[in-house]
Amino acid sequence: MLDVRRLRLLRELARRGTIAAVAEALAFSPSAVSQQLGVLEREAGLPLLERTGRRVRLTPAGEDLVRHAEAVLERLEQAEADLAGARSGLAGALRVGSFPTATRAIVPAALVTLARRHPRLEPMISETDPAAVAHALRAGDLDVALVHEYDFVPAQREPGLTTEPLYGEAMFLAAPAASAAPAGTPQEAGRDQGAVLRIHAETPWITATPGTLCHAMTVRACQAAGFTPRVRHQVDEFATVLALVAAGQGVAVVPQLGITGADHAVGLTRLLMERRTQLAFRSGAGAHPAVAAFGAALRAAVPPELASPRAEA
Repeated sequence: MLDVRRLRLLRELARRGTIAAVAEALAFSPSAVSQQLGVLEREAGLPLLERTGRRVRLTPAGEDLVRHAEAVLERLEQAEADLAGARSGLAGALRVGSFPTATRAIVPAALVTLARRHPRLEPMISETDPAAVAHALRAGDLDVALVHEYDFVPAQREPGLTTEPLYGEAMFLAAPAASAAPAGTPQEAGRDQGAVLRIHAETPWITATPGTLCHAMTVRACQAAGFTPRVRHQVDEFATVLALVAAGQGVAVVPQLGITGADHAVGLTRLLMERRTQLAFRSGAGAHPAVAAFGAALRAAVPPELASPRAEA
């Protein structure tokens, strides 16, 4: 009989590529991971792995077994959801991943609603960049998470995970008021977003740190307009980004929820792109009462001025 815990290790190896990465993610030693995968090979009666330098590659049999592992793990999530639904009332920890703007603007109101409806449930918020959410969910470090995608950085399908749309946000070019539209007034970009961005082809840019979706969004939007931004500052917090723009340190692309208050030193021009936020969880866990309750509380907390997310990027 194949062991589910070893199947989970094999699934993580398929996603992460090295035994060391699996060990780090799941708090095992590399030797323990190798040992358990060796036991799994003996249980399967076939070679599941082949080494290529420092990396380990799955054999065709290993790849087939990973697909079965995904189905098995999804059914286990469904079983856990059914059992949770049979209990009286929600209780215990719910580990939630969220990115900073959603944590500030959406999550607090959702937590108030959740506490009123399910006082014994204990949501635990951990700020997590959307790029790291998939691994955290599959490893069991998170139960549910808010993630986002941009028009120029669409979300990749992640095996073993399911997403549901929550809301969409407009995007703005933030520039010093002297070089932008009338100070502090969001202006429509019209039909040529590229022309708006190209005005600042020689201007210093402020982006998020490399490796984040927000950084990739700015770089790709500028490249689509015909230039590569000359990055001066790399900052993840949008309030700080806007403070740097106000100080004349460059221009930036910011989402609607990243704009807090009116600073007359900053001019905002609405772009034709959008950021879309989804709720992510392990496949099969959508019916879990705690996950469903958190999703319902989030939807109730979304401000009415936010757009419904588009079906396509």
